[in-house]
Amino acid sequence: MPEKYHIKTTPVPPRLPRIGKYGIVDWREDCARCHNCVKKACVYDRHRQESAYIRTLTYSNFLFFECMGCFSCVQNCTKELLCLTVNSEYEQLGNHYWTPEIIQTTWQQAETASVPVSGAGYRGKFAGPGFDSMWTDMSEIVRPTRDGIHGREYISTSVDIGRKPAHLSFEEGKITSEMPEIMDIPMPLIIDMNPPEFTLPKLEPFILEAVKMTNIIAIIDSGKWADLGTDKQRQNMDKYLPNIAFHLNPEAPEIPVEVLRKTRLVEIPDSDEALNRRAALKQAVPGIVVSIRVPLDAKGAARAIELVDQGADVIHVVADFNGNEIGVKKPRFIKDVIREIHTALIKSGQRDQVTLISGGGIALPEHMAKALLCGTDVVSTHLPLMLALECRLCPTCKPEMSCPARLHDIGFDYGAGRMRNLIASWYLQLIELMGAMGMREARRLRGDVGRAMFFEEMEEEIFGTLFGTRKQA
Repeated sequence: MPEKYHIKTTPVPPRLPRIGKYGIVDWREDCARCHNCVKKACVYDRHRQESAYIRTLTYSNFLFFECMGCFSCVQNCTKELLCLTVNSEYEQLGNHYWTPEIIQTTWQQAETASVPVSGAGYRGKFAGPGFDSMWTDMSEIVRPTRDGIHGREYISTSVDIGRKPAHLSFEEGKITSEMPEIMDIPMPLIIDMNPPEFTLPKLEPFILEAVKMTNIIAIIDSGKWADLGTDKQRQNMDKYLPNIAFHLNPEAPEIPVEVLRKTRLVEIPDSDEALNRRAALKQAVPGIVVSIRVPLDAKGAARAIELVDQGADVIHVVADFNGNEIGVKKPRFIKDVIREIHTALIKSGQRDQVTLISGGGIALPEHMAKALLCGTDVVSTHLPLMLALECRLCPTCKPEMSCPARLHDIGFDYGAGRMRNLIASWYLQLIELMGAMGMREARRLRGDVGRAMFFEEMEEEIFGTLFGTRKQA
């Protein structure tokens, strides 16, 4: 049995005051000064932390919003002087998809590298758009021996990238089949290039260090090769190259062949000459795996299937950063597009021979597991790593504007450490999900829709005979 994959982490505290959701307002009038004040009895000890925080306060506008929302002090105050309030700054974080809850959870994971726990529990809806309309089967969670984080059973999160042979041929006990290029990574996650919708500082040095520490892959635009990493990283670039997948931008200078030979994966943009370029790369760099990046526009799904029919072995389909089809009047969410591509490849008998990477809208570790259940092999994401640096995902992000998260001033150890912790937290939560589903291997998650429930399908099955099909807006 191979050594179990493990990421060594250390807590990396935030540079700035946390933007929490809740705070407690103490009106103080008629306070009886109870000896056993309910604030002092807070199970999370937030009252004493608040007192220490106020004594060392640097800026008057940095308020203390770290209440866990358990309502214990509000309900038990004998004078009813306490009330819970929502932080208005918290409500302005992100957008309709990258919600304040997602951003706050990402901050917590990047700080502690642990599975986030909410003291108030889940108070949201049980179904919603996107991945929120999908539930995973947790029927095995009742078995305490299942290897979540603390169990005894071995769970593998390793996945393969590359073409798998349909069959093997032997002569005199030796394999005579042509073996295609294939590589493996320890978890089904790749760090993608940042979306153009956001103007970001130079994050590549932190990303390189984070993927090196976690042994996963980061896609880097080839136009950044000349100025990639810090001065120290450039002096030792060979140790980072196995964890880099260059996106070969046709408008950028070519990456030297001797550099590509030290990598394992390379990506090219889709075009009419994509397959010819793929063949040329495989001839110039034997053993390298070549992925074709397909934007998920109106023809994206059909184009991905077409490329597989023509011999492509790795397809990277990418939606917008909210997970929707690009430039479509009524866009579908990425989970529905993945299921369409996966089902089409099964019908054509080619699914087991191709690797499907999907990106866009992957905001939480549960999205990674759900995307695999829909039919992808690997997911790609980028924005969570930026959020790990305390980014607020401002919709008006522009170069000339001052950054409230001060991303231009972050230190190297802080940036790389927060990204590493986030990846480690995602890994732990994938393990927990697989343990709860009774799955011991991430490869088996792919396309196993029997381990998931889809709100749209359940609604139609239960209420369709009464009310008919739901009308689309």
